[in-house]
Amino acid sequence: MTAFGPSFTFGGLISGKDALFCYTSFMISFLEGTVLFAGEKFAIISIGGIGYKVFAGPDTLARMPAKGAVAKLWTHQHVREDALDLYGFLHYPELELFEMLIAISGIGPKGAIGILGIAPVDTLKKAIAAGDTSYLTRVSGIGKKIAEKVVLELKDKMAGRGVMVDAPELQAEADSLDALVALGYSQREARDALAAVPAEIKGIEKRVGEALKRMGKAK
Repeated sequence: MTAFGPSFTFGGLISGKDALFCYTSFMISFLEGTVLFAGEKFAIISIGGIGYKVFAGPDTLARMPAKGAVAKLWTHQHVREDALDLYGFLHYPELELFEMLIAISGIGPKGAIGILGIAPVDTLKKAIAAGDTSYLTRVSGIGKKIAEKVVLELKDKMAGRGVMVDAPELQAEADSLDALVALGYSQREARDALAAVPAEIKGIEKRVGEALKRMGKAK
């Protein structure tokens, strides 16, 4: 029992292969409940008197409904020998890409969460489809070799899902993101501001300028 309700720990009751079977015999794919707590790394969602600890990225936690409000999360249940962890996402495409990433050797949940935090899902998919590893290597712990492996394993899958690649536009968006970060904004702030800029606004200077206006920082 925790301060937020019972935990999903079977230690002392079941061990070894039986515990692993118990962990994997049911999967939690979606949660809808009241937000009890939202911190820097996880949130606690109350459902029927039980508190579910859900790990999430900074962007998801920043957009989480306020304490006492109802949150709806798509979830991935990650099984380890000594724990069962839940990772939550506000939108299904985020969960889908997360699960594709962690299926690649060398990328765990933390690395996948980090990748999802550097650009919108659509942009990341386009980068992978284009063979552009620059987005992936922005994440701490994701080196060039692992980034190249991600592209190698997922590039065809992106093409199979109809992801269209516009290399010049993709590079311009990356440069715009770098420009905003260089001005002192966080990756999340820069990403969210650029995501709100209409697609018809082209060019690095124009997109950065529009992003600054939307953040109320344009002079």
